[in-house]
Formats: sequence, structure tokens, C-alpha cells
Amino acid sequence: MHATNTSDSTTGATAAIASFVATTSLSDLPPAAVEKSKKAIADTFAVILAGAGSEVAEPLHRYVKAAGESGASPILGTGITAGAEMAALVNGTFGHALDFDDVLSIMPAHPSAVIIAAVLASLNGQRVSGKALVEAYALGVEVGGKIGVGMTNEHYQRGFHATGTLALFSALAALIKLNGLDVATARQAFGIAGSMASGLRRNFGTMTKPLHTGLAARSALTAFRLAASGFTAAPDIFEAKAGFFTAYGTAASDPAVTAGSLGRPFIVVDPGLALKKFPCCYACHRGMDGLLQLREQLGFDAGSVEKVICRMPPGGMLVLTYPRPATGLEGKFSLEYCLAAGVLDGKYGLATFTDDAVRRPEIEALYSRVTAVEDPACRGDDPNFEKKSSGSRGFVEVEAVMKDGRSAKTRVDIPPGHPRRELTWDDLRGKFTDCATHAAIPSARARPAFEQLVTLERLDDLRPLVALLS
Repeated sequence: MHATNTSDSTTGATAAIASFVATTSLSDLPPAAVEKSKKAIADTFAVILAGAGSEVAEPLHRYVKAAGESGASPILGTGITAGAEMAALVNGTFGHALDFDDVLSIMPAHPSAVIIAAVLASLNGQRVSGKALVEAYALGVEVGGKIGVGMTNEHYQRGFHATGTLALFSALAALIKLNGLDVATARQAFGIAGSMASGLRRNFGTMTKPLHTGLAARSALTAFRLAASGFTAAPDIFEAKAGFFTAYGTAASDPAVTAGSLGRPFIVVDPGLALKKFPCCYACHRGMDGLLQLREQLGFDAGSVEKVICRMPPGGMLVLTYPRPATGLEGKFSLEYCLAAGVLDGKYGLATFTDDAVRRPEIEALYSRVTAVEDPACRGDDPNFEKKSSGSRGFVEVEAVMKDGRSAKTRVDIPPGHPRRELTWDDLRGKFTDCATHAAIPSARARPAFEQLVTLERLDDLRPLVALLS
């Protein structure tokens, strides 16, 4: 461990991060940052809406009602308003409910839903421009992502869900920037948030996985508000001997790596975020893409295919823990189910991951013909293999054998939606429409909202956009 006790230091990692957020503006980012940030923000609004039509919505509605609090912060896709911190919790949980939100593999986490949920809840009826949102968003991604780089992937390997433990700091950095918090107070806010980070991978495949996103958004807003109100905390939470990196990291974790890499380069551009084409765990996506490629190439269906074999890199199935899922949530973490569904349906969408879809007898009949295994040969020659997440390391090979003897295989290195296979605005428009429909948002409201997101940097006031989707 490289963390040091610098409780009175003004040059430690916490101070460096706070100063970076305070002094960096949108003009300091590469030109491509605005376009890439807008795409991620539009994608995030879409998945929050989709979450409003998911299975987490009903228990969350009951929870909000039982709390009995009033407030003016909108919960997207519901027509309901609540107190700011409650709205952050619910919108954040909605954003990750269907596992359709973005992925930052170097973190590895899903930071955008945490950022947007926290920011939306903080607006409090104030006029905030689209440009200010883009700026805060890009810096939030940078801070949380670089904390992830400094922590290393071993943090995730230990069992932490980095969306809950690290994207919290992404949202907090965005709030600090959006509200112009001074460096000293920002350090206090990071100190408060350090004692609020939470999320365990054991809860993958349950409603508590997306709750990590909501908890992180709420905690970011709480930490920001407490610090702005004069509440105190350790000003060196990242680098101190008993601080965040020591407690949550491993011997390889180093806060100096985080501090020294801020803006070098900016994550939102390099390496960029992956926007999901499929609403499930990112580790499944290359296998799913390969299956669809072979289905088109060979023209097979459930009746004509003899077997499908998906070979994954070592560690590629770390979080795919449900070989025979019983629910839609479990199906999102089942490569076997995703392959079987692709064989049967020839496509993937929100309807693929309902309880009824997972429990189809036709799916059960296909499991004996579907194999998913880790194969050392899929490691490749990447020297950074061990630093990468399950969905980005090595490559995936999918093979299909037909009952008539024909066969084919394909190798997938990069999943669709990855920054090197970027979704277009037309792709995102289709995804946005699907998600809005899932939340019963009329197209007369969804269409203009999406077009406002396309030109977000020219929007003077976010309130009309939010009203269309509330």
C-alpha cells in the first residue's frame, strides 16, 4: 500500500482532486468531450426512464410512500416528486435497474446514472444550462474513473461493486463543480463521502445491485449538502493511513496514481465510456454479439442448431453466476440464458429480460445445446489483461454447429457500443424510444426531449427537458 498519513497536507491526493475539479473547465477538455458527454447523458436519461417501468419500480414507490416526505424533485417517468435525497436514490436505482446503463471498464463501474441522478436531484428549481451539466458530468467521470485506476481492478476482485463505492465520488465531483464549492469545503465533502461508500458484488442479480447506484447518488448529494452546511470530515480521506485507499484497496492501490493522472488524458474521450446495446451485464455482450453474427451467417434457429459454444477469457465469467436463471434479473447475469435467448429470438431487447421470458420452456430446452466456458486461449497477448474487467479483457469466441453439419465460428474482441464501436445518434434514438415506451412516456414528449439532448450544450435551462420526462 502506498497511502500515507498526511492529515495536515495540502499536497495529498484529496487536495489534488478537489483543486482539479475547482480549476478545470469545459474549455480545458478535448473538443470531442462535448459530443461524447452528450451521448452518455442522453443514454442515461433513457435508462432511468426504462427503470421506471422495471420490477424495482413498485417496491420503490411503496418505499417513497411509506417515507411520507414531500418535495419538488422529480422522479423521472413517474409523475411523482419527492425530497431531493429520496429522488436521487430512486432515479439512481432506476438508472441501473435494467443493467442498460453505460460501462467504464477501467473503473470498472457504471458512473453516469449516479452522476445524473445526483445532479437532477440537486437542481432545486434552479436554472442550470446544458453546458454546465456537460462540464460537471465530464469532470465527474474523470474523478471517479481515475480513483478506479488508482484503486486498481483488485478492488472489484475483492467483492466491491465499484458503482457503489467509486462512482459516488464521480457524482460528488459533479456536484462540487456545478455548485462552485471551494477547495477546502470540497475536501470535507470527499471526507464525508469516504465513510458512505458501499456495494457488494454478492448482490448481483437482485434488486440491490441497482440500489447501489441509488445509494451512491443519494450519498453524494448528502455529503455535498453536509459539507456546504459546515459539517466536517478528514480532509485527506484518500491518502491517509486509515483512509479510503487503505481500507478499500489492496497493496497495489495508490492514490498518487489517481492524483497524477487527472486529465492525462480525459477519460470521457480516452478511453471513453461504452454505451450498452443490450440490457444486461456487459460481460455477456461479446458472446451475444457473436451469436447474432453466426445466426445471420448460418441462418439458424432453435430447430436447426445442434450446439453453441461460447469461449470466454479467464475471469470473463466472474460475475455471470446464474447458469440456470429463474428471474429476469438473474438472466442478466447468465451467459447461458443470453445465448439461448439469442438462438430462440434472434434479437435482444428489454423484453428479453422479463421473468416470463427467462422461464419459457423453449429456453429450458436449449440449455443442453448451449455451453459457456472460460478458455485460456482467449486470453490473447494483452499485457494489461489482469487489469481489465470481465467484459473487456481478452477476446470471446463463439462457435455454432448446425444439425445439417455446417458450422462456423467468430471472434469478438470489442463489444458493440464500446468507444471503438460507438453507438450513433440514430442508435441512441432507437434506444431512447424503447426505454421511454417501457416507462409509458408518450412519444409526443419523448421525441422533443431526445432532440434537446442532442443539442444539450445549447440548452439554456434544463427544467423544460426534465419536465418532459417526469
